[in-house]
Amino acid sequence: MNFRGKLQFVARTDVGQVRDHNEDFITENERMGFAILADGMGGLNAGEVASSMAVHLLVDELADYRNGSSLIAAEIDDSDNDLPAEAQVLRKAVEKANNSVFHVSQTQAQCQGMGTTVVAAYYYNDKVSVAHIGDSRMYRFRAGVLEQITKDHSFVQELIDKGLFTKEEARASNKKNVVTRALGVAPFVDVEVHEHEVEEGDVYLMCSDGLHDLVVDQDIENSMIELSSNLNELASHLVNLANVSGGKDNISVVLTRVVKPYPSAGGLIEKIVNWFE
Repeated sequence: MNFRGKLQFVARTDVGQVRDHNEDFITENERMGFAILADGMGGLNAGEVASSMAVHLLVDELADYRNGSSLIAAEIDDSDNDLPAEAQVLRKAVEKANNSVFHVSQTQAQCQGMGTTVVAAYYYNDKVSVAHIGDSRMYRFRAGVLEQITKDHSFVQELIDKGLFTKEEARASNKKNVVTRALGVAPFVDVEVHEHEVEEGDVYLMCSDGLHDLVVDQDIENSMIELSSNLNELASHLVNLANVSGGKDNISVVLTRVVKPYPSAGGLIEKIVNWFE
């Protein structure tokens, strides 16, 4: 018997204290069980074009899959035992979005060179699949402990992995915002996808580097310990912490509390009916 899934979402985005426009784009869908955050980059307003395009394209693909009308679901490889169907759909959706954003960047002069980071979470059964590209992050807050469950695709993270930088040195580096992967900057993209078990009471935080560059993990964890019972207050507090610390970039957060695990979609009618009973 499937659980009747329930998630609580709160999303905030803020231009910060320095930028004159917001190139972050976020969305969440409680009924469908997904959340997406993108941090755009590029000249003029091209960054916000890339982030908006990526999020809208992913929303369309994930909604189609939830509703049983997905074309990319037919491309699922049943022999791939490392990734469940939902994670494969998420990966293929990001790859398809990359193709579209890259095409626009190549054919529209005002969008040349644009790209975006992406972190997308798709909840089903007692699991969540997370796809990410770049340095936007996802954290899990469970039993009073904060854990980063994505690894940045960035120049300084590669130095950390090689033992050449400590985390503290990485935070102080003038190259900490150099990403090694982004959506829409090349014909093909290497999407990192993982599946995680969820538990009732978990709180997941997705954020752009406008938060984690200025607010250390310990301060994020302390904020969640104090305010996680009220996601609205927590989201506003995190944005305020980044702004008080300088607000050098756009700041975006998406918070998700797991009240009950979500049923798998798979396009099956009986599962869709269960959601609305």
